[in-house]
Amino acid sequence: MSNKLADQLNHIDALTVHQNLSIPKLLEESVCRGEGILTSKGALSVSTGKYTGRSPHDKFTVEEPNTREKIWWGPVNRPISEEKFDILLKEMLQYLKDKEIFVFDGSACVEEKYSTPIRFINEHSWHNIFVQQLFLKDGHKEQTPEFTILSAPGFQADPEKHGTNSEAFIILNFNKKIGIIGGTHYAGEMKKSIFSVMNYMLPQKNVLSMHCSANMGKNGDTALFFGLSGTGKTTLSADPDRKLIGDDQHGWHDGGIFNIEGGCYAKCINLSKETEPQIWEAIRFGSVIENVVVNALNRTVDFDNDELTENTRGGFPVDFIPGAVIPGIGRHPEVIIFLTADAFGVLPPAAKLSAEQAMYHFLSGYTSKLAGTERGIKEPQATFSTCFAAPFLPLPPKIYADLLGEKIQRHKSKVYLVNTGWIGGPYGRGHRISIQDTRALIKAVLNGSIEQSEFRVDPIFNFQVPEACPGIPSEILNPRNTWDNKEDYDEQAENLARSFIKNFRHFQDLSPELAKSGPLTRSEILQ
Repeated sequence: MSNKLADQLNHIDALTVHQNLSIPKLLEESVCRGEGILTSKGALSVSTGKYTGRSPHDKFTVEEPNTREKIWWGPVNRPISEEKFDILLKEMLQYLKDKEIFVFDGSACVEEKYSTPIRFINEHSWHNIFVQQLFLKDGHKEQTPEFTILSAPGFQADPEKHGTNSEAFIILNFNKKIGIIGGTHYAGEMKKSIFSVMNYMLPQKNVLSMHCSANMGKNGDTALFFGLSGTGKTTLSADPDRKLIGDDQHGWHDGGIFNIEGGCYAKCINLSKETEPQIWEAIRFGSVIENVVVNALNRTVDFDNDELTENTRGGFPVDFIPGAVIPGIGRHPEVIIFLTADAFGVLPPAAKLSAEQAMYHFLSGYTSKLAGTERGIKEPQATFSTCFAAPFLPLPPKIYADLLGEKIQRHKSKVYLVNTGWIGGPYGRGHRISIQDTRALIKAVLNGSIEQSEFRVDPIFNFQVPEACPGIPSEILNPRNTWDNKEDYDEQAENLARSFIKNFRHFQDLSPELAKSGPLTRSEILQ
């Protein structure tokens, strides 16, 4: 990008530039512009139209000489040329010349040593509210941003001209430190773009960037919850008996863990005061809710209504959660929990992992994509998402796995795999494990009481499964017992084991011991 174009981005030419407006003023602007309405509790309700989730097939990474050798190229990081990027950026800037725009200067990473100034340039006022509430507001306003995100949903790409797959695009240029987003109103694209940036920058500083939530016990003990959207990261870490550090993105360095963000982005479908009281109370003035159905007369919210999407969302600052840890910093995690939503219905509700098994399951990242989290997902689909974060990993997976393995070994963290998915049968025949049972399991893992149980080694999946857990019916701890037809269970378990093994063949330069830490097929068991 020419110096002239870079200067335009830092001193953008528009009809009016609103710089770092307060949340009340931005809410006022949003309502006046017809971008959204206020609910009875004061949250701003918006609709994102066609795009109600992330659009991974519209995401690209600029291929250029300075970063080419570092990037993990493939389906996640699709290349696009510098020339196409520059053309799109110039046209976006031209598009914004007769618009009022909103600029927010904040930062990512609570830990001062890694604090990164970031800038968002938004076409919409409500998008500027979202990024203010999701990222950190601090003293970086006078600094040159280390990365800038320009989001103009009203600007649509021409696939033939611009080399995109549709009118929507999310493009990161790591060399020029600019991301551009157009054609989609879904605010999560901005959040995840910065996460991709941190996943590029932090590991090169020997910091493990993680797609996980984190909380802290009364004695300062910390826990991490890994998992894709919809598997329970936010819900399970927002625990009234523990303090929330953050709900989605963290770094782990030599001094402990820290929150990359300053806010939460919680799924709202079927939200209730009884099951998720902290998130329920956080949806208030200053929050933004996306694609939630609101009664036009009294402005009450119907969280059970999935008319627009199942991927209804609420964005709010982390300090809207009572007792949140501010700043979001904690010591090295005593417990790490991998959350999975098993659509096959064969994984146990909880399993204990060795350090090698932890690396295996971290690299595998098995779960189910839940309805609405990505475009086109209508029902749960079994998938393997490397490091529980594949869509956001610019670097080769081994870099993240090696960092995790080294830190688990050094700090002796205990690792558990917790299934929040189906038992008694696969999706459509079985039923989802209750949130109450999952919470009881998590509590037992965190307070150590689960360690008092006898453990059996699962013959197929090769990890240790507790025989008992306080407050949990013992029969559900062995999922085979919950199936009417045990042969059907055996077949499904064998199929899932084969899927694990097939997926793991994609990874290279790993030790043979690591590959042996995963599931076994029936023929291997009989040998």
